[in-house]
Amino acid sequence: MAHAIRKAAPADHAEWLRLRCALWPDCPAEEHVCEMANIMTRLADQVVFVVERADGRLAGFIEASIHATAAGCETSPVGYVEGWYVDPDTRRSDIGRALMARAEEWAVERGCREMASDALPENGESIAAHKACGYAEVERLVHFRKSLVTSAASIVADGSGI
Repeated sequence: MAHAIRKAAPADHAEWLRLRCALWPDCPAEEHVCEMANIMTRLADQVVFVVERADGRLAGFIEASIHATAAGCETSPVGYVEGWYVDPDTRRSDIGRALMARAEEWAVERGCREMASDALPENGESIAAHKACGYAEVERLVHFRKSLVTSAASIVADGSGI
């Protein structure tokens, strides 16, 4: 089944926000709104494609951008999938694959020979979806964090160092 994919328009704001909140539920809506505004002002190197349902609601979206480099890639520039989401009730209908294909076409139009993306290691559904679209895993990464405010205060307090 062919899906009508188009660039996001200002009228899609509420639905795009709904989909973003579903994809990244830990991010406050206000932060999504700021990021969305930033994307819409940088359309030379970023894009949002959407699939619209018959009733006007969106079924899914993909956000892509151009990066100079990406993990595992050998060429520059590289197309990069920043976010990719399809409503659960429309999954397994090739909407995700169609969105990914359109983002890849967009990247090729901008001189990219490779496309990259990321997913959390525990997100098996996303990893499987990427692999179904022909993507190969190139690395797993664990990020670390340490508060320097607390650590610096304890070092000063006890005079210790490493």
